[in-house]
Amino acid sequence: MIKYDSISQLVEKAEHRNIKISELVLEDQAAAMEMTTLQLYEKMQLNFEIMRQSVTEGLKPDQKSMSGLTGGEGYKMSEYACGEGEPLCGRQMSKAIARALAVAGCNAAMGKIVAAPTAGSCGILPGCLVTLYEDRGFQEKDIVMSMFTSGAFGMVIANKASLAGAEGGCQAECGSAAAMAAAALTELMGGTPSQCADACAIAIANQMGLVCDPVGGLVEIPCIKRNVSGLMIAFSAADMALAGISSEIPADECIDAMREVGDALPRTLRETAAGGLATTPTGKKLRDKVFKGED
Repeated sequence: MIKYDSISQLVEKAEHRNIKISELVLEDQAAAMEMTTLQLYEKMQLNFEIMRQSVTEGLKPDQKSMSGLTGGEGYKMSEYACGEGEPLCGRQMSKAIARALAVAGCNAAMGKIVAAPTAGSCGILPGCLVTLYEDRGFQEKDIVMSMFTSGAFGMVIANKASLAGAEGGCQAECGSAAAMAAAALTELMGGTPSQCADACAIAIANQMGLVCDPVGGLVEIPCIKRNVSGLMIAFSAADMALAGISSEIPADECIDAMREVGDALPRTLRETAAGGLATTPTGKKLRDKVFKGED
């Protein structure tokens, strides 16, 4: 498998050949993995199908996490989005929020999800892509191809920084997922490779420093709702890039900065449940409720 060293490398190669980043990545990875492009495309197509299934599962009204702390958020948001009156964020965006909550909730309920890039951030990319597929009528082929772009951007982030909350805080999880989704959305809307990079950079900049403080050490509170924030940032970052608004700081430098910030975060704010919301009075009560009688 080819490992990309930088976003600028991806952009330069794609622009030199006048093709989309997704086309470049599909070709490169298929050759490196000794597969046909069709075989590799079908593997990615299966990922998208699982994303759609996890949305469906997460929208069920009786969904509950194993801990009992969360469940039903996707259903409630979907009912609100499709109910009477126009939601503040608009019907389409509210349905996207519902889908992000649904997938994150499906994960908490031990359902099958696609870690894109992690289980804790699993609702962001599906929330974006399933919405464009189901509400905007985008072709499945284009959606699946955009996932190659998001995957390549995620690979760069993993190589240059981190995708783990335990290493870089939630900026490494939800921040990376938002950046990946922003790049995919930008390509889907006809944006150039350079605009995909700008969207990625804007998304990272807007989640820089986000801590990882799961209540009780479980990927539920506040993780599930942070998927919504990441989704909103992905959409807004893509729209800014498509409007011609560039990131003054290049994407690769934003990723480097994210790594530096992650390294500087104290241990208590890196998935240890020893700080932030996890150690608030209510956070401690919720932890004790789940783990009562355990040491």
